[in-house]
Amino acid sequence: MNKADTQRQPESTDFCMLDYDCAYLPGRSVRMNYRHIDHAGKDFVTAVVDRGWRRFGKYFFHPICHGCDACKSLRIDVNAFRPSRSQRRVTKKNRETRVNIQRPSLSQAHIKLYNDYHSWKAGKDQWRSRNISQREYYENFVDGAHDFGREVLYYREGKLVGVDLIDIVHDGISAIYFYHDPHYAHLSLGTYSLLYQIELARQMQLPYIYLGYWVDGCRSFAYKQNFTPLDILDGFPELESEPEWRSF
Repeated sequence: MNKADTQRQPESTDFCMLDYDCAYLPGRSVRMNYRHIDHAGKDFVTAVVDRGWRRFGKYFFHPICHGCDACKSLRIDVNAFRPSRSQRRVTKKNRETRVNIQRPSLSQAHIKLYNDYHSWKAGKDQWRSRNISQREYYENFVDGAHDFGREVLYYREGKLVGVDLIDIVHDGISAIYFYHDPHYAHLSLGTYSLLYQIELARQMQLPYIYLGYWVDGCRSFAYKQNFTPLDILDGFPELESEPEWRSF
């Protein structure tokens, strides 16, 4: 987004949440800065993604935690990426996995899969978990997608086994959220979904996969180190400032 574009930012309602417990670092608190935007265009979304912001529904956000800057942003260099031997094995395991890309949608299959996944993660990795309602799911993953939001659906034997929410922006793909059927954990669908994103970006001649946050020492983000080379961004620059990505 150039300086002229920053003068045409979409109308928004800006606010921040009260502090709450950090999910990444024990004993820390989180405060998020939000912009609620009804009509976000692709130019704006590209600009904020490049500056480390995230999107759920019509909400764009980034942390503004007091006394903590542990959250960094990562992106994959698509053209330089080469799959490892284990990643090639994951691709081979998913030769029978069928993929469909469409606008984000909502069904009972989505809700069941999402809730089953989070219940499994609560037992496996001590995630905080509660069932999501249809309204919450719609507001987080369907609403606000406009012309840039997509869902990548993964099927085995006609059954929905994985859902990957992404935004396709001018210079890459922003990975929003992925969840899968715990009964198909042996297929490493999380890894496969990122490998698929990389291949999709190559086909579309997009240079980056934006991975969202990185917190050193947080186990939930450890998988991101397997997709090198990576760039890292400190902080969350304002739209009037240029982001300074560097090699991770």
